[in-house]
Amino acid sequence: MSKANKQNKNEAELLNEAIRIGIIYAEKRGVAEFEANDSKDTKVEYIYRLLVHDKQIQPLAKSDLKLHKMKHKLAMWLHRQLPDGHALK
Repeated sequence: MSKANKQNKNEAELLNEAIRIGIIYAEKRGVAEFEANDSKDTKVEYIYRLLVHDKQIQPLAKSDLKLHKMKHKLAMWLHRQLPDGHALK
């Protein structure tokens, strides 16, 4: 299986883990407090914008600021953080 196909296969799992880690990151920085009833989309957008602000990821072009592209960016951000051989890699 090619690397790109494997990444796509794991993208939903990568996104869920990126959200979990992003929430921890934001709360440790003291810039956000998430509630259980916050939507996944709200979390994605907030975490994406925080990571851009902190220069952890490159921002999307303004014309590309779509939720599905933000989700992909978060999944790829986490993918790059994972060690070789990780189950999601």
